[in-house]
Amino acid sequence: MKNTLRLFIFLFAIGLAWPLLAAATPPTIAGRLVLKMRAGQMPAQLTAVLDRLGAGALQQKFPHTQAPSPERPGSVDLRGIYQFAAPAGLPVAKARAALLATGAVEYVEPLYIREPLYQPNDPLADSTLTDIANSQFYLKQIQAYRAWDITRGDSSLVIAITDGGVRLTHEDLRQQVKHNYADPINGLDDDHDGYVDNFTGWDFANNDNDSGYDPTILHGSQVAGAAAARVGNDLGLAGLGNLCRFMPLNIYPNTPTGSFGGYEAIVYAADHGCQVINMSWGAIGGYSRFEQDVITYAAVNRDAVVVAAAGNSNTDVLFYPASYDHVLSVSGVQSTDQKSGGATFNHRVDMVAPGLSIVTVNGGRDDDYTAVGGTSFASPLAAAAAALVRKVFPQYTSAQVMARLRQTTDNIDALPANAAWAGRLGTGRLNVLKALTRANLREARVISSTFAPARPAYAPGDTLRLTADVQNLLEPVTGLTVTLTSLSPYVTVRQGSFAAGSLATLARATNAAAPFRLAVATSGIPLNTTATLRYRLTAAGGFQYDQYVDLLLNPDYVVLNANDLAVTLTSRGNLGYNDVTATVGAGLTYRGSGNVLSEGGLLLATTPTQVSDRLRSTGRLSRESFFSLMQAARQEPGPRADQEARIAFRDTVPGTTPRVRSVGVAVRQRAYAWATPGRRDFVLLEYSLKNITPDTLKPLYAGIFTDWDLPNPDGAARNAAAWDSTRALGYCYVLGTPTPQMGPAIYAGLRLLRGGTPAVYSINNGAPMGAAVRLADGFSPAEKFLTLSSGTAPAQRTAGLPAGADVSQVVGTRLARLAPGDSTTVTFALLLAPTLAQLQASADAAAQVYATILPTRLTAPVAGFSVYPNPTVGPLQVELPAQFGAESAQIVNALGQIVRRQPANGRNLNLNLLGLAPGVYTLRVLGASGVLTKAIVVQ
Repeated sequence: MKNTLRLFIFLFAIGLAWPLLAAATPPTIAGRLVLKMRAGQMPAQLTAVLDRLGAGALQQKFPHTQAPSPERPGSVDLRGIYQFAAPAGLPVAKARAALLATGAVEYVEPLYIREPLYQPNDPLADSTLTDIANSQFYLKQIQAYRAWDITRGDSSLVIAITDGGVRLTHEDLRQQVKHNYADPINGLDDDHDGYVDNFTGWDFANNDNDSGYDPTILHGSQVAGAAAARVGNDLGLAGLGNLCRFMPLNIYPNTPTGSFGGYEAIVYAADHGCQVINMSWGAIGGYSRFEQDVITYAAVNRDAVVVAAAGNSNTDVLFYPASYDHVLSVSGVQSTDQKSGGATFNHRVDMVAPGLSIVTVNGGRDDDYTAVGGTSFASPLAAAAAALVRKVFPQYTSAQVMARLRQTTDNIDALPANAAWAGRLGTGRLNVLKALTRANLREARVISSTFAPARPAYAPGDTLRLTADVQNLLEPVTGLTVTLTSLSPYVTVRQGSFAAGSLATLARATNAAAPFRLAVATSGIPLNTTATLRYRLTAAGGFQYDQYVDLLLNPDYVVLNANDLAVTLTSRGNLGYNDVTATVGAGLTYRGSGNVLSEGGLLLATTPTQVSDRLRSTGRLSRESFFSLMQAARQEPGPRADQEARIAFRDTVPGTTPRVRSVGVAVRQRAYAWATPGRRDFVLLEYSLKNITPDTLKPLYAGIFTDWDLPNPDGAARNAAAWDSTRALGYCYVLGTPTPQMGPAIYAGLRLLRGGTPAVYSINNGAPMGAAVRLADGFSPAEKFLTLSSGTAPAQRTAGLPAGADVSQVVGTRLARLAPGDSTTVTFALLLAPTLAQLQASADAAAQVYATILPTRLTAPVAGFSVYPNPTVGPLQVELPAQFGAESAQIVNALGQIVRRQPANGRNLNLNLLGLAPGVYTLRVLGASGVLTKAIVVQ
């Protein structure tokens, strides 16, 4: 558990700082995704889904790992993790939605690439000295020589160096390598661990047994030297681990087919007896449940001390893997104990170690040395110290080893040079002597935090509860109290004290019976604000220890969930999620289902090159035409609905930004949801479109793209798309008979309620090469324009028939012209229902609500003008005011088309609306005194 306990945190603002968020996402291994099966589920259940996605077969990632044990609370099961090959054009969001919809999968994620953390040294460093033996200043700084009087470690203690290949023949490393004598090099897997001839570690990047010298990256040799270079051999330098050995595990590719293998190396190290695992690599952002599972397995299941470099960003950011739970996060300092210039600082840093001018093995030759800098070299010093602690305290768990290292540091916050980073450099600078000798150490800490209700972010006015689980790791404590304080002006702690009492070593306590209570401010919170809460643990005898937990406030999206739908609306026109990886947002669910929409959002276009959207483009990228003008806001209740949303965004004016080809429209979006019976299966989406260019847009196309992933009975690609022309309703459904395993059937669709001429384009996502629209290789502007501008031709009304497929659909409209400065409104009903008949009924109800409850213009009642019965099944009687002088009557549908017309005279009219599709219409009566209108509902 880190100094900050992780809720689900967004590291950067999602608003106008969206490019920062994208930049904070590490690169991924192309063509490979990873998933975790739920307990009791089998990979065979996913075969049909993988076939539909065009993905390869599942490969169990860690078949030889240890099962979770009740004797180790919090241990995880890695045997359910599988990887598979993914087609180049497959969006992560698409794969995630399709696989999660089966109910057999916990998560689906990309595999991130974490970079080595090398930082070049300044020219005045000790690397200029010729007497290498006297240049390791840091050994005195951390009291290593005196610590070696206590213990020099042991050759049975092994530190895993997960890094680049190590020069195994180096004079200061060759005698320190841990070999696997149970599997000599003979072409056989003698020890039956799944690795052939893994005598000297393993190369996880290239999948072979050569973990040795790589001329393209010396980082691994340098890290190994700092931790474990040979001591007392009259050569080179002294590694802090002294007699401890190291296991070389290469994680960086040096072949065209290789790929990053850091987390596979961690599992291997844990399974092969490494008591300490060092990770001098990582990246900002990109939180991964898969990576956290791997860390938890190593630290909890296998009781390894997992140590990581905190990063070289010189910023307060979360850096992974260092910021994961169960990792000792190590930042860096200079010889004066001032923070190194580039070192990352944050509340999850546990401690610091020397990280500048670290003299170590170089690795280019068998007898070379160099001075290097960066937290990459602070981390192996802490890892080596952990190995020495394990020698002196063999009964300690990995969590206790980390606690002892934290509680024996030299505090450096009081140094004037570190004032700016006080509280964000952990407990202090590594002191190995204290770690081995100090008695009566105490450390109780919060090991888990649980918020209720559990949400990725909290809105203004929310109230929540926080349960803290506490464990005492070292000597018994008396009178332990946990006090919660908000360091943010936007969160108030209403109840923030927890008396844990007296705890023996490794004993636990929880405040689940009376959790902390918090309230979020009702207004004034900036978008995407991260609020920090501080746990202060105190006990008798002067013990005090601080930890931190963060939560996201006031996110730039809203969720409407007043009825049976729960849909995320983003501030940039998307539905479900704000990003193509489906991580920002809550998706779209129906009656407790999983997410059924992998991607959705508004499309605008005037030509094949003038297209605006935030949807997928090529590969795993998205277009970013729209940017937010105001925060997405939810009102509950609203003036006209139980929940209402207000959003404003726009694209750029064509030609004003280089290489940006957009339409030039500002959008005000309103959305409405009701909890009342008869209105629980739809949400109304209303878009007011304003031309912000100096030219008339003629025509302007607008529509909504939906990539539905409805749950299938057998996981096969059995979705189909269709078009109900009488209602301008595009919908998607599952072919076949529902089964208990898939839950209730779901029909999903969009009905055009207001706008110009309707359009629909149904897409088979797996269409072959040469198809007019082929999502397998991306979604180009020209393809998007085609889907909007092709009307309702019979060939594009359906997709997925007769056998079913993975389908998408665009439901849109053609607006003949929009003059400069003018606005028009386009409205859709987002619908989900268990049957087609119910979907159609909900579509009619949505049209009725839109015409009667959400009138486009509020008109004053006209005396003497009445219509009955309304609703009607056909017959309609109209009474008109005296002296009106009626001339004709018209019935107009929701698309503005006249569907009935008849002459009129006198004060009474009899109309017959039999044959009209159910829905909302407008009665227009034209007379000498003007025009009278009334909304009519046909049942």
